[in-house]
Amino acid sequence: MLITGATSGIGEATALAAAATGEFALIVTGRRADRLEGLVRALRSMGADVESLVFDVRDRSVVQAACEAIPMDWVPQVLVNNAGLAVGLSSIDQGEFEDWDRMLDTNVKGLLNVVRMLAPRMGAGSRIVNVGSVAGRQAYPGAAVYNASKFAVDGLTQAMRMDLLPRGIQVIQIAPGAAETEFSIVRFKGNEDRASSVYAGFEPLSGEDVAETLLFAVTRPPHVCLQDILIMPAAQASAYHFNRSL
Repeated sequence: MLITGATSGIGEATALAAAATGEFALIVTGRRADRLEGLVRALRSMGADVESLVFDVRDRSVVQAACEAIPMDWVPQVLVNNAGLAVGLSSIDQGEFEDWDRMLDTNVKGLLNVVRMLAPRMGAGSRIVNVGSVAGRQAYPGAAVYNASKFAVDGLTQAMRMDLLPRGIQVIQIAPGAAETEFSIVRFKGNEDRASSVYAGFEPLSGEDVAETLLFAVTRPPHVCLQDILIMPAAQASAYHFNRSL
């Protein structure tokens, strides 16, 4: 299993959950070498067979070099495209170009970079999991470009599923609602008070909740594909409807 964006949140939780099963050799990737080293130590302490690759999914040449260096016996049977982020919550007429580029380059082009380099080497019976979002199903104010990037992931997932069907490669999307990870810290550029207010008055999903569901999907029998999973906190009905006890 290769997991992008494994240094925090859903990616890190997925790596730990996969290691706990004892069923997967792991390749964990991320931009932050120090965090990746710590994760590798934790995974190896659990008995996992694990390697790491340090790269930013936006850097196509580095992604290509890293993926081409993976030996054939380590080419993953499960690819988890988890790397992604939201930056800012501004109206479309006030958004920052740098934030827009970062979201589109990571959430869309980064996913494409990794899939293009690895999918040709993956065999029949492999599974690709794209981590989407409820924001890829429903737009909400202040998130136009993030919405656009996650709507793109939804469309890409559907088209990838058709393209790879003749090769026997399953394509799965898991789309979380509100999950308390570093997501809001990144979105609000380190403003912890504003980030914590997102989850005030209800119990959000954790990275572990999403990882557990993701692991369930990729461990189904070969003839079963859970193509599309929308996972929400019980207190959330849509991208913007919450039952908060404040």
